[in-house]
Amino acid sequence: MNARRNERPLKVVRIIDRLIYGGPTRNVVFLTEGLAKLGFECALITGVPANGEADMTFWAQQYDVEPLRIGEMSRELGPRDVVVILKLWRMFKQLRPDIIHTHKSKAGAAGRVAAFLYRYWTPSTLVGRPRKVRILHTFHGHIFHSYYGRLKTAVFIRIERALAHITDCIITVSEQQKHEIRDTFRVGLRTQFRVIPLGMDFRDAATPAGLRDQCGIGQQEFLIGAVGRLCEVKNFSLLLQAVATARRMNPSLRLHLAFIGDGHLRPGLETEAAELGISQNVTFAGFCGEIDAIYPELDIAALSSLNEGTPLALIEAMGHGRPVITTEVGGYKDILGEPVSVADGFSIWANGVSVRSGDSRGYAKALSFLVANPDLCKQMGERARHYAWQNFSRERLIWDTAALYRELWFDTPRRDASQATANAVAG
Repeated sequence: MNARRNERPLKVVRIIDRLIYGGPTRNVVFLTEGLAKLGFECALITGVPANGEADMTFWAQQYDVEPLRIGEMSRELGPRDVVVILKLWRMFKQLRPDIIHTHKSKAGAAGRVAAFLYRYWTPSTLVGRPRKVRILHTFHGHIFHSYYGRLKTAVFIRIERALAHITDCIITVSEQQKHEIRDTFRVGLRTQFRVIPLGMDFRDAATPAGLRDQCGIGQQEFLIGAVGRLCEVKNFSLLLQAVATARRMNPSLRLHLAFIGDGHLRPGLETEAAELGISQNVTFAGFCGEIDAIYPELDIAALSSLNEGTPLALIEAMGHGRPVITTEVGGYKDILGEPVSVADGFSIWANGVSVRSGDSRGYAKALSFLVANPDLCKQMGERARHYAWQNFSRERLIWDTAALYRELWFDTPRRDASQATANAVAG
């Protein structure tokens, strides 16, 4: 499906720093595959995972997406980024894209600088006619707090403010994230922003993964599942403290916490669980099979992050009819549905509960509340499933993005990037 009859297909180049487990990887693969079926010509450019990160290229290939790789592109900024920018520029010269769409911070920086060079580094610029190309960037989360120290964070914010001047459209995955990036950190102009929520390929597992049997978790245990990389920003220590606190408050409480995922913090988290005296109540399952088969075994999906965009793991769990518990970060309001009431230390919503970030005691109270109200958990799960399928489908993601591309390419741009660049230089 093309934007206008008799028009050639739009060429789209999508860039992400690496394909690892998480929402951004699924997002770029779904878009690359789905937009190609709508008649767009699509290419996906990626870097390489760091040591210890699970490479999800094989998963992309299951969707007939074969990424183009740049070996020098990784997560961290460094001198090699000059090489990355030049290689991207050369790829753009070969692929001749109409749309250049970057995802996440690292690819967003290198990709947009290369796109700027591609737009203006051409003889026609001398007569005021740079290449017609639209430059977009998606924030899946951001690194403006809870990742780095104060000085480094300030540098990244300044970089993003500068990059916004060469960006035609800035996409966020939630309304709350848009307000945080635009209004709190003052990145970009009001007219640049669009919200396109994540899209998931919801499917019911044919058979459960057998997580409880494999890990010796009894059916009577209230199983809390925490899905994601074991890294600092996820703040999984909070979950350990919450489980330990809940058990001290009520020793008869049958709670079991399962971490589904792996990462460099695993040894420290295992040590902390032992020090808290809850090792027998915690399982580190690693990457243990198809995640769609694991969610149905959980009683609730948990998030404890310090910073998030829209949490993929919670949306996936909701799609399988699981209620969720989350810290109040990123786009949590955009997935929990309607507010119901405020309790002592936590808030109750249609699809789950929320707790202030860093509040282990409030988290413990929320867990105790959920265990004590199984019928409410079931109702939350049913509402969560309906909400996720209605608002976060893969099809909706693809159609929303296709509509935005057509608008930016065929209509008058909402914002003239060349004028914005001139303003930035003058200012």
